[in-house]
Amino acid sequence: QVQLVESGGGLVQAGGSLNLSCAASGSILSVNDMGWFRQGPGKQRELVASISSGGTPTYADSVKGRFTLYRDNAKNTVYLQMNSLKPEDAAVYYCKALLATVAAGARYVYLYWGQGTQVTVSS
Repeated sequence: QVQLVESGGGLVQAGGSLNLSCAASGSILSVNDMGWFRQGPGKQRELVASISSGGTPTYADSVKGRFTLYRDNAKNTVYLQMNSLKPEDAAVYYCKALLATVAAGARYVYLYWGQGTQVTVSS
């Protein structure tokens, strides 16, 4: 059983900052890509940032220079530092992780999603 537990969402004024975290736990053999997507009201889910193990983060153009993604491999945790938040950043943010697990003696690679955390930015 694998879980992704997110935290750090909330309400912030425009120009403010939030730090989201996502910790993967359970029967994990290895964690490959980790990152964040978001879905605003009436919008499709979109990639915010992603990073492979030991790799360089990639960002959506809309957040470059404002958001920073980093991970702690020892803790299977990924963080998203969000600065200079704008009202258009308001959304439910979802953590995603591509990771290898073991079940019944076999190795599987699955894409897991967190439950989502709300980010609200007031103007």
